[in-house]
Amino acid sequence: MQIVTADEAVAGIRSGDQVYVQCAAAAPSVLLDALVERAPELHNVSMVHLHTEGPGPHLAPEMAPHFRHRALFIGPNARQAINEGRAEYIPAFLSDVPRLFSSGRLPLDAVLCNVSPPDAHGYCSLGTSVEAMQEAIQAAGMVIAQVNRAMPRTLGESFVHVDDIDYGVEVDVPPYLYLPPVIGEVERRIGEFVADLVPDGATLQMGIGAIPTAVAKCLGDKKDLGIHTEMMTDSVVDLVEAGVVTGMAKERNRGKVLCTFMMGTEKLYRFAHDNPMVEMRACDFTNDTHVIRGFRRMTAINSAISIDLTGQVCADSIGWHLYSGVGGQMDFIRGAALAPEGRAIIALPSTAAGGRVSRIVPFLAEGAGVVTTRAHVRTVVTEWGVAELDGKSIRERAQELIAIAHPDFRDELTAQARRTHYL
Repeated sequence: MQIVTADEAVAGIRSGDQVYVQCAAAAPSVLLDALVERAPELHNVSMVHLHTEGPGPHLAPEMAPHFRHRALFIGPNARQAINEGRAEYIPAFLSDVPRLFSSGRLPLDAVLCNVSPPDAHGYCSLGTSVEAMQEAIQAAGMVIAQVNRAMPRTLGESFVHVDDIDYGVEVDVPPYLYLPPVIGEVERRIGEFVADLVPDGATLQMGIGAIPTAVAKCLGDKKDLGIHTEMMTDSVVDLVEAGVVTGMAKERNRGKVLCTFMMGTEKLYRFAHDNPMVEMRACDFTNDTHVIRGFRRMTAINSAISIDLTGQVCADSIGWHLYSGVGGQMDFIRGAALAPEGRAIIALPSTAAGGRVSRIVPFLAEGAGVVTTRAHVRTVVTEWGVAELDGKSIRERAQELIAIAHPDFRDELTAQARRTHYL
């Protein structure tokens, strides 16, 4: 690894190159800023990444002639660019992303990453985000790293040797923070319903946001829970410190909190630093259905934008307006459903837009993406209760889902179900 300035580090990126950027809280802001400074001399540089925190300077409208983002998952900073046609969305299961690089399906010329300083043996840690980084580093022609004194040193499948890094830029920039969301009455009620479905000894997958946080707050009376998830947040730290999460009932990686990326406050990053309990693994392991189904009481908790009366789950778009991505929902929904005592849960508020719109709908909006099919969906939870759909007919599903819709919309949903002969 050659230590250089940020400008020198990105000088080798050329027009037409395809660059992978480390995701989530580990987004390498110093390198991105330096690359954007070179925009006048670059055109058609493809920027491939999952959700990234921060402003994403390459996504600004004026950057369109120079950089074209290719989103494997659409974060908030990329939504406008995607829906204005200045960026592209690549639908993919999170479990498949490393294979896209190793197979050459998405060839890479360079990788921008954000690592801890090397240890005595020359190994840097990928810190808060492992995801597809190892495959990307192996596939890329050039690896450029922020060597970051503020990046926690996480353990597991997170190490990169200095010999595999071409250029390093020494920085002291903390990973992006994600503050815990405000929990309202709706989220609290959903959390209570979901927590009632979680048995002692369960292994949990939970994402980020108000509903997973609310669920975590309702798990205080559980025993020996485990974590095998994509995203780790402060909620997991709270459960470990409360003695609720021990990992001792897990069938594999016993005693470990296992994830592929993390986002949270300084509390989370301090907890993860050099902590043998925290094991970072690539997303083709965390999201491998075969691995997930191996946990006897695997409990997957995911959310949705809307769900129709047959059980089709839209989670990546609002109509044709692209919003997020396929991500790992299907990986975990299917894996949990196949586990011997598994539970696959879709949890969502019953309404949106301040109560003006029902999230349980007669049929999905034009252009809406089906992330979880009606054959895969199992349990749906709103603040009005729990609908069990496994093995149910369309008529029975419609009845179950109408019963947990907001009361203001139940008559309308019933009338529509009768017009389509679901009821």
